[in-house]
Amino acid sequence: MTTSTQSTQTALSAFAGATAEEFGIPGVAVAVWVDGREVYACHGVTSVDNPLPVDRDTLFQVGSVTKTHTATALMRLVEEGRVELDASVRRYVPELGLADERAAAEITVLNLLNHTAGLAWNLIVDTGEGDDALARFVAMLPELEQVAPPGTRASYSQGAFNLAGRILENVTGLTYEQAVASLVFGPVGLEHSFFAPSDVMTRRFCASHNPGEDGALAVARPWTLRRYDNPGGGLASSVADLLRWARFHLGDGRAESGERVLSAEALHRMKEPTVELRGSTLGDAFGIGWFLRDVDGVRTVGHGGSGNGQFAELLTVPERDFAVVALSNAGPDAGLHFNRAVVRWALETFLGVADRDPEPLPYDHERAREVVGSYDIDAMTLTLATDGAQLTLGAAIKPEIRAASDTELPPDYEPAAMGLLPGDDDGYIVTAGGLKGQRGFFSRDGEGVIVGADLAGRLFGRVPAAASE
Repeated sequence: MTTSTQSTQTALSAFAGATAEEFGIPGVAVAVWVDGREVYACHGVTSVDNPLPVDRDTLFQVGSVTKTHTATALMRLVEEGRVELDASVRRYVPELGLADERAAAEITVLNLLNHTAGLAWNLIVDTGEGDDALARFVAMLPELEQVAPPGTRASYSQGAFNLAGRILENVTGLTYEQAVASLVFGPVGLEHSFFAPSDVMTRRFCASHNPGEDGALAVARPWTLRRYDNPGGGLASSVADLLRWARFHLGDGRAESGERVLSAEALHRMKEPTVELRGSTLGDAFGIGWFLRDVDGVRTVGHGGSGNGQFAELLTVPERDFAVVALSNAGPDAGLHFNRAVVRWALETFLGVADRDPEPLPYDHERAREVVGSYDIDAMTLTLATDGAQLTLGAAIKPEIRAASDTELPPDYEPAAMGLLPGDDDGYIVTAGGLKGQRGFFSRDGEGVIVGADLAGRLFGRVPAAASE
């Protein structure tokens, strides 16, 4: 369907503004690429304490959308013959050690980029803010749990992408940030994308917000991740830069300047399935650095991101030459709901594509009893409970992590209704609360006993009953 630029602008601005007000978000920025035109809608302010109007160049923390930049930088090295996707990571990071020595020898570059390395979510450590932050992180990787043998299943891992960032450092001889700027930002023309707070602070940027004890939004700290997390989630960027990034990935590998950055074949390969995903809100498969999802008969390619009080969403529909970007600066869930609402509205309004949540099954007490309990990763615990009529799911940062932190951490997600989904793949969906709409599934061992729960692509291992009491 086609629309005039003015009518698109009017509709997008009206929806973005009304939805931001509905969810109580201080500032948002939205952009779409439709019918060969860029259209923007910015609403609200950068901070409740020091408000400035949000515009298309205002910087937001884009979280895990950064992974698409890391993957693209590595694909440039692949095309130059400096990196091989199927090669062992140790070819490029010979210092790599893991708790599982066999895994350390077998993990490939592709395993990192499609989350099949079998590495747990991440380490929460302090390796400083110096140029050796990633090297020091890699030296601590023997402490990271191996949740599956390499190549056997997908489990979303920040640690894996941080390790991929170390490949960039070792191969180029640059810091990760310098390598991405040289391989990606400069060639593609991303002029409002930065990692260092010293670069961000001289430009207009959004503060993060979370509700305080009285429920009112307050500026959240810290604003940035630690430096070792930059490859997996440390980028600050604008809605205009992210739309340019989306357009580059919709194109033939040339930047707007005409410079050849990647071959069309390499871009296409990044959007091809490399491993299937089960029961995930994130998608049906991983490509290389991208989530792939079929929505109402069309293939979408995208990635989301979150930080402490900020959310980002970038989605493309290659067969329709369409892209939508949504950025918001309020947590722990308002921004997530805003971004999802904007993306769904844009898909339906401009493409006629409807994205709907699946309906859960009626409550079944026997099945509910099978899944109740605690499931955890390094920093968080999921708690599934039942009152005999309804399953609930809560997600909380572990108390010892909060106690040990010298910075503010995001609020927990209070228990909210969830339901099991039809089919035999043990899927579920959260139907209320801050995680509303999030889907996942349960994993079983060889004897059919539930031993894990996937949420947001991450495998949470089930805590033995005695340990969780």
